[in-house]
Amino acid sequence: MKNNSAQIAPVEESSSADEEVLSIRSLEKSYGSTKVLHDVHLRVHKGERVALMGRSGSGKSTLLNCICGIEPFDRGGVTVAGKCLSELSNLELEQLRREDIGYVFQTFHLLPTLTALENVEFPGQLIGMSAAERRQRANELLELVGMGHRGSHRPSALSGGERQRIALARSMMNRPRLILADEPTGSLDSASGERVLDLMLNISEESDVSVLLVTHDPESTRICDRVVSMEDGQIQEART
Repeated sequence: MKNNSAQIAPVEESSSADEEVLSIRSLEKSYGSTKVLHDVHLRVHKGERVALMGRSGSGKSTLLNCICGIEPFDRGGVTVAGKCLSELSNLELEQLRREDIGYVFQTFHLLPTLTALENVEFPGQLIGMSAAERRQRANELLELVGMGHRGSHRPSALSGGERQRIALARSMMNRPRLILADEPTGSLDSASGERVLDLMLNISEESDVSVLLVTHDPESTRICDRVVSMEDGQIQEART
């Protein structure tokens, strides 16, 4: 889909296109005697979009939580943007989540008391952007997702599709290296879902941002370079 709105400059990097933004090696995670993740291996390269499919309870959410450092794991390793999670302090993990990872959730997670513009600005505040820089970038991102005219509206005044487009703009505020998208179209009608997927594809291509897209919907995988299947805590297959 062509987008004639504002363009977001790619993250400036000197590395090659083969750079690994996410590397998971021999990852294992248990809750008590129940093993949730079994020897998981996964790599996502710079600018690559990977779909992670699997039924509820297959371990997808636990894997996402391990990737962003919310859940500790028992063995193996996770490296995000060149940073090995097991070597980071809690403060450094928080900094990694704020600076290198963007999030898009099924239920949007917008702050209800803030306007759309303020919601997009919020991650910039957490990483110390100046007020002027936050406002300029947030306005550019709203234009990018076609929501520049809705910046003064609170989430309650927006449709589900509009709220998800705001959430997508917010995920790019910190110029992340990796976007974790957890069922981003799961609560949307088909037309709104297609719009969000097209925007995610455009943003990834224009900014060279990697995407790990968790989905139950095979149609959502059309924007991805690879599809990985997860079953009973294990990666079962990967296909182009």
